[in-house]
Amino acid sequence: MNSTLTMPVVVGAVLGLGIYALVRAMMPSKRSAVSQVARIDAMRARGAAYESSHRTTADKGRLGSVRTGVGARVSEFYMQQGWELRSLRADLAVLDRSWENFLATKVLLAAAGLFFGPFMFAVVWTLGFGSSPVIPVWLALMFATIFFFLPDLEVRRDAAEKRRDLRRVIGAYLDLVSMSLAGGRGLPEALMAAAEVSDGWATQRIRNALADARITGISQWQALGSLGEDLGVEELKDLSASLALVADDGAKVRESLASRAETMRHRELAEIEGSAGEKSQSMLVAQLLLCAGFLVFLIFPAAMRVFQV
Repeated sequence: MNSTLTMPVVVGAVLGLGIYALVRAMMPSKRSAVSQVARIDAMRARGAAYESSHRTTADKGRLGSVRTGVGARVSEFYMQQGWELRSLRADLAVLDRSWENFLATKVLLAAAGLFFGPFMFAVVWTLGFGSSPVIPVWLALMFATIFFFLPDLEVRRDAAEKRRDLRRVIGAYLDLVSMSLAGGRGLPEALMAAAEVSDGWATQRIRNALADARITGISQWQALGSLGEDLGVEELKDLSASLALVADDGAKVRESLASRAETMRHRELAEIEGSAGEKSQSMLVAQLLLCAGFLVFLIFPAAMRVFQV
């Protein structure tokens, strides 16, 4: 086959395969009874919150309504395909962001990337670089893919920072609970009293979980475990499991909480020391590069004279 015809054939095959995969993904597949029940439960659990957020965003104008509609459709498509993405949902829960708005942002950014790629090609083409018609297609696909995954990177970075803050607050919270238990309070009262000390976002999450436990009728350590599972924080899940084992013995509860708080402090100190070591190493590398550049600056004139001779 002629080499001039190879590239159009390959591009056409790739585009055709992409269109087929897109149409196949958009077609509703046959779901099992288990997945159907899970879908109904998920929609029922988030029904009230979704309706309130839908009304709130619809009042923000045409852009808000378009974003809400796109997010709802993409979220429905994810549920039909069975894509849960639990770690990403936990990151959004830590940041207190909506799942539908996040999906709408991803799709809108990808659509913007489809137009940004050909725009960049037009700018480069006016400068006299590149003349193949295949380049805009690849640029559009590349920028659409990059823009689609940019919100994931941002969410994971911000969620990691907030989880570090949450672990720090949990360590102090365990100390407060242990002190309340030593003062003669029961475990439920001590858990709630320690959560009411501060108005930070972490203590508010803990306080809301404990208040919901009273309404739903579950134990408070089960509520902490559910909160840890929603936020992706292993410390809260471990705390729930340990409290469930020693909830009837106040002395064992105090010992468990004190030892766990001490362990979390040691871990935090180790992380701080490791971060400081990495920064010192990066500074050392920067100093070595600066010294190497200075030596090149000193040796270069003499070396040029020697080679000219």
